[in-house]
Amino acid sequence: MPRKTPLDDLRVLAHPLRLRILSLLTGAPMSAAEAARELGESQANVSYHVRRLAEAGLLEAVEEVRIRGGRAKRYRHDPESGTGFLQREPAEEALLLASLVEELRRRSGHRVPGKPASLTDAELWVDEQTWEQARELSLRLSECLHDAAQPPRTPGTQRVSATVALFVLGDDPEHER
Repeated sequence: MPRKTPLDDLRVLAHPLRLRILSLLTGAPMSAAEAARELGESQANVSYHVRRLAEAGLLEAVEEVRIRGGRAKRYRHDPESGTGFLQREPAEEALLLASLVEELRRRSGHRVPGKPASLTDAELWVDEQTWEQARELSLRLSECLHDAAQPPRTPGTQRVSATVALFVLGDDPEHER
């Protein structure tokens, strides 16, 4: 068996379905079959991706249940399990960010027009204190949403999307010309 590299760990997120599975399993533990029904995907496909996410340490088996005479593991995603993904090699970061872009593109097609929303896109210069404050607020936002995540269609909840990527930029190659 070939030796696993750090890039292999991140490639597990390169598939857009895997990001959807992680989001879904933040709100409630589910078996691959339950997740497949919720996502409108085949059980075989979701089972494969759940195994890959579990092998990468991004999903944890939290219980085993009896279903139709068999046994199924229910998995849950702990958002803290992926906190080191943006402190990796540039190729790894590029894979993750490309996956996030694709997932945002998919989700934006489901946006409800007229509902309150927030959108910020910025490439700007700020002092170190402002940068650290913004980064901390982003971390708190992520924690708030993940801690409050509920199972799909829980009464009194609404389906929402959140994608935040904050990072320091290097020199602008276009400005050097």
